[in-house]
Amino acid sequence: MSIGALNTERMNHAWKQIWTQVSALTSVMHGHPSFFIQRLLTDSASHVSSMVSCSDIRRKRQRQKQRQHLKKDKVVSILQDPGVPVLGKLTREDLLEMLATSVVYQENPLIGINKPPGLSITGKELSFTSLLPELQQRLHLSKELHIVKASNRDCSGLVLLSTCHQTTKYIEDAFVQARRRKEALTSYCAVTVGIPEPAEGEVSVALKKQNIGEHELVVPVFHPTWGNFQRKEAKKAVTRYKVLTAADGCALVELHPLSTFESLLQVHLTVKLSTVLGDHVYSSRLGKVLGIPFCLPVESAIPRTQVLTESLLQKLHLDQKQMWKMPLHLHLHKLSIPPLEIKKSETVIVAAPPAYFLRTLDLLGLRVNEFPEADVRKKEKY
Repeated sequence: MSIGALNTERMNHAWKQIWTQVSALTSVMHGHPSFFIQRLLTDSASHVSSMVSCSDIRRKRQRQKQRQHLKKDKVVSILQDPGVPVLGKLTREDLLEMLATSVVYQENPLIGINKPPGLSITGKELSFTSLLPELQQRLHLSKELHIVKASNRDCSGLVLLSTCHQTTKYIEDAFVQARRRKEALTSYCAVTVGIPEPAEGEVSVALKKQNIGEHELVVPVFHPTWGNFQRKEAKKAVTRYKVLTAADGCALVELHPLSTFESLLQVHLTVKLSTVLGDHVYSSRLGKVLGIPFCLPVESAIPRTQVLTESLLQKLHLDQKQMWKMPLHLHLHKLSIPPLEIKKSETVIVAAPPAYFLRTLDLLGLRVNEFPEADVRKKEKY
């Protein structure tokens, strides 16, 4: 029975009781003053009114709970919640404030900042380098800042700054020596469409730059000759990877580059028949036949908005028309700095992935405990 029908039945029952009492009192009090009956009617009407008002309150509360429940259950894409920073809409002051509040490490002479995606490191227009003088003032530093290590424009994650050129030279040399020893000092995390196989391994495929149409792109060189390397027509490139968790054709992958080359990680992932979510440059190199991925010829794979399956779009609560807004889910998560003269132990600097990155993991069912620092920052925020 509905709430409205139940309330009507209760009211009818109450009025029947009142009528019975009034009739009985009329026969008993025949000839007596009528104010007793009026008083009874007034009190009874108040009782019924009270019943109606209480039921109204209960109904309102139930409706509010239903609305809250529906609102809570309504799931939206990362573009709406928590949103993706659009740097083009920020003023210079807003961007400086964002960077100043994104410091994750500060111990003289080094500073680590968690950079948002979309901010170029160098360039004639707005770039991280162009903001350094003002950022120095914001952070109340007496010496000039310069960049030691950084994630590229489309990646989010760590940018390591220094106020001491001698320390910078020491770190740069340490990274060169680590690469020669095949020791990884940088760690990225990526959400991939496709699951690399095997779950842990190494990609050792040379790379080169090639003009394809109007674009200069990085392409793999599977069978380079010694002459290719001598003439610098190709460069050796190595990436270590590990699948941390996977679900329904997607994965969270840890990546350790052992070489330096533009778009190294994105291109090496395509070799493993996977692409980074939000990669609108190299994702077009993978095709599928009967659900099985394969590599297309690089000459025919022109950069375009990443195309996802309908089932994956549903999980992300997006449609294909919105995919151009999807940011690259590639994040420079961790930097390990060998012992300095002033510090005998290794320094590990960690930056939590952006909120939208973590939300994507939830939407895709990629459950991990790899980012405890994200939980710490969340608690500090609230």
